[in-house]
Amino acid sequence: MSVMQRKGFLARGASIALLGVCLGVSGAAAAESHGEQEGEAAWLPSLITETPQEGFALAVTLSQKGVATTQPDAEVRKAQRSEYDEDPDSLIAASHVIATHFQTVAAANDYWRE
Repeated sequence: MSVMQRKGFLARGASIALLGVCLGVSGAAAAESHGEQEGEAAWLPSLITETPQEGFALAVTLSQKGVATTQPDAEVRKAQRSEYDEDPDSLIAASHVIATHFQTVAAANDYWRE
């Protein structure tokens, strides 16, 4: 791998890490626990939603949960937000992650066909 390829790979990795911070700040409350404990209800009982709009909201939640699982310290996520919150590439990357989750939710819901 050339130096330029490594730099590009590292830059993409940094963008993805910053994306995670972006998604995680608003979802910190929903993602405080990382696994089910005995007697605790599952945070994701199903991918099935009534409408595409609810499916999109679920896609956002999935993105937030992934970030909070990766970086469980909400203060760290909040502190790093200024590094990416005005970076168009990071914001586009965040949208891409949500879109990927939305594709999964839509498929699980048979694209809301009746």
